[in-house]
Amino acid sequence: MPRTRDVPAQQERLSAATWAVLARDGLAGLTVRAVAERAGCTTGLVMHAFPNKCALLRHARRLLHTRTAERADRAEASAADPVSRLRAVLTQAATVAADKRDEARVWIAYTAAAVADPDLARLHRAHNRAFVARIDRLLADARPHLAETARADVAAALVALVEGLNTLAALDPTTYRDERQLRAIDDALRAAGAAS
Repeated sequence: MPRTRDVPAQQERLSAATWAVLARDGLAGLTVRAVAERAGCTTGLVMHAFPNKCALLRHARRLLHTRTAERADRAEASAADPVSRLRAVLTQAATVAADKRDEARVWIAYTAAAVADPDLARLHRAHNRAFVARIDRLLADARPHLAETARADVAAALVALVEGLNTLAALDPTTYRDERQLRAIDDALRAAGAAS
């Protein structure tokens, strides 16, 4: 009698392994063999799910987008007013914990690969634009009288600030420590007239 595979469990195990390899070893260390070793399976099983490194990277980026979007949804839902919602979504996106630094390292590895790969770059732009659109919507609630073009500029600047902090904190958590990141976000919100 043939064995049945638990496909969701295998995908979860391979997802966790891909993520861990990227976070630990970066783009250079992401190989089918490294993912298989981390997942405790054969390279054939990895190749069945992800035929090449690009497929592994696409999967890691989608997983990152899903995780961060779900966390942003929770942050937004937990805040009481428009300004608090905007701040909650921005601060939850900052790299203020070890697991968030792993996310930032995955993001850095992915963007490094996307520079030379148009398909990966398109996927990155789509996910980044979704985050900018969320911040723009939250900013519209927090600053309803801000002109649309000015609001779009502020939303893009806030996202750039958070993504820049993420990148820097992943590599230098001492200089870009948690409280410094949060102060930078609060200062930017005050400058935009969207602080409590």
